[in-house]
Amino acid sequence: MGTYYSVKIVKADLNQTGTNPEIIQQGIEDVLRAVNLQMSTYIDSSEISRFNRYRKSDWFAVSADLATVIDRALQISRESNGAFDITVGPLVNLWGFGPGEREERIPTPEEIAAARAKTGYRKLQVRLSPPAVKKTLPEIYCDLSAIAKGFGVDKVAEYLTSQQVQNYLVEIGGEIRAGGENTSGKDWRIGISSPDDDLGIEKVISVKNMAVATSGDYRNYFEKDGIRYSHTIDPHTGRPITHHLASVTVADQTCIIADGYATAIDVLGPDAGYDFAIRKELPVFMIVRDKHGFIEKMTPQFEKIFMK
Repeated sequence: MGTYYSVKIVKADLNQTGTNPEIIQQGIEDVLRAVNLQMSTYIDSSEISRFNRYRKSDWFAVSADLATVIDRALQISRESNGAFDITVGPLVNLWGFGPGEREERIPTPEEIAAARAKTGYRKLQVRLSPPAVKKTLPEIYCDLSAIAKGFGVDKVAEYLTSQQVQNYLVEIGGEIRAGGENTSGKDWRIGISSPDDDLGIEKVISVKNMAVATSGDYRNYFEKDGIRYSHTIDPHTGRPITHHLASVTVADQTCIIADGYATAIDVLGPDAGYDFAIRKELPVFMIVRDKHGFIEKMTPQFEKIFMK
């Protein structure tokens, strides 16, 4: 997935079951390896890479997990009117944020138009049984980086639960799912990063049996002639987002949904994104740039859960 992971487990859970921590660690590695082999564009032999190279418009058999992720992605695409779109891969690659070496250059309008012509979530279909995907445009290229990390977090959490581990904190590249309580018998405490240059902590929240995902423009970007170009691409323009939403954090029961919604709202921006969150009744916390620095904005659902 091109990022790091961290798993914390309350030792008492392992003591109760007599499970060796090394066995748990190997199980986690196996889960993540399987997700990578299904969904990573960094791996040429992965399922998604093979589908991206496929140039026919018939059904392409995939694993149930990959079909599930694409199904959830298309659901969020429809709900957000295309703000979330896993087919933006050609645009992500064009702007230098794909799996290849980054070339910090501004594409021409003609290049952007050509890449946009090869995108569009409506040109992608999925079925869950038997699991398969197909594209109506052979050049469609899928990039799952905005949702696969969340799915990976959920898969690790499910594995831990299957091993009778009830108290854990799983993180992959900033996407988090917390189960039970920490060693002190309290809810897990996690920090939401500040998007300033120091990357400190903006807010600390208590999380229990819930997933939290954050999307923002402050970690993966490049600057050219004094302009910041974020890795988050707006599918409607084919260009990096330009609004003032610096960071958005979304909570949900599953990390796959929190991850996808965070990206959708990040694309929509501080106003349309907030309206979307209100309509969907999502717990959302925003950090918005203004001329004096940053301001915080949260939905009533976020305030009810985390600001007690």
